[in-house]
Amino acid sequence: MSLPSPDAQRVFTLSDFDFELPEALIAQHPAAERSASRLLDGTGDVSVDRIFKDLPGLLRAGDLLVFNDTKVINARLYGEKSTGGKVELLIERVLGGNQVAAHMRVSKKPEVGATIKMTCAPGQEDGLSATLLGRWPNVDGPIYRFVLSNDRGDDPYTLMERHGHVPLPPYITHSDSPEDVQRYQTVFAKNPGAVAAPTAALHFDEGVFAQLDAMGVERAHVTLHVGAGTFQPVKTENIAEHQMHSEWYNVPLETQEAIAACKARGGRIVAVGTTSVRTLESWAKTGVSSGDTNIFITPGFDFKLVDVLVTNFHLPKSSLMMLVSAFTGYDYVMGLYRDAIARGYRFFSYGDSMLLTRRPG
Repeated sequence: MSLPSPDAQRVFTLSDFDFELPEALIAQHPAAERSASRLLDGTGDVSVDRIFKDLPGLLRAGDLLVFNDTKVINARLYGEKSTGGKVELLIERVLGGNQVAAHMRVSKKPEVGATIKMTCAPGQEDGLSATLLGRWPNVDGPIYRFVLSNDRGDDPYTLMERHGHVPLPPYITHSDSPEDVQRYQTVFAKNPGAVAAPTAALHFDEGVFAQLDAMGVERAHVTLHVGAGTFQPVKTENIAEHQMHSEWYNVPLETQEAIAACKARGGRIVAVGTTSVRTLESWAKTGVSSGDTNIFITPGFDFKLVDVLVTNFHLPKSSLMMLVSAFTGYDYVMGLYRDAIARGYRFFSYGDSMLLTRRPG
């Protein structure tokens, strides 16, 4: 039986996960080349500056990289009410029967049953509309349920692909562009449903994959459809009171088998991104391979599967800051963030990355 980490004996508050970040370090655009971004190597006692394409040399033959193969959908739609008031929808989840769950930004909420005329792509006007059915999943929640429809009877995924916009994070200040269509998506994205990219995987390209294959590092995939809640800061000073958002995940049988084989040969499970961590540890904790998870990983958490983590730099006071602190130790993570800021690393979705090993706090 493993002993609890020292961090498990500490009482953390929200303020412990705050830090000052110069606005100039918030990346507004991706690096010119995916694997040319910087990588802060936090696997030793002292952090080391590297380039992401150095990653294969930091792994071992027999390790297993686990990626999140979710695909970002064009989840942001614009429209107007019959009164002329502007409406912005951010689709959180496709529910079936042309129904979607969405965040709504509007000056005055329309009545249930109201139909909103949505903006169509130029030259592709097809009568797209959204009819408000109520709130989802409960009557006092912040998300709304709509029916999306058009003259041709297309499904929501088709409608978003044609008329939607890339749901860039709130800290990226420009409108989506053709560059974002390509770069706010992993090169292996497969299963549509995310409203935010699994950003640690944005650094991988075919050159890095070729190096990994040559070294004998294996790959597997899980799916977690990242929700907009990933950008929401924790607001309760007592972090135990935070209500974590829920996201759908799946750990396919072939990935389960690859993990078992990796553990049997003494390899390490290398999670690419916090979404892969949440998926793997949800499965390990519950034994449920597919469903919704609202797992909240904070210092003192007992990790069952993940040994190494590739991750980007996260927002202050976020649940993701708490996750990486749980993984490699609070004091060590805060030191890494100070190093990254001092060395001018680029932060958040289009920013640089770091490599961490699991260690007691």
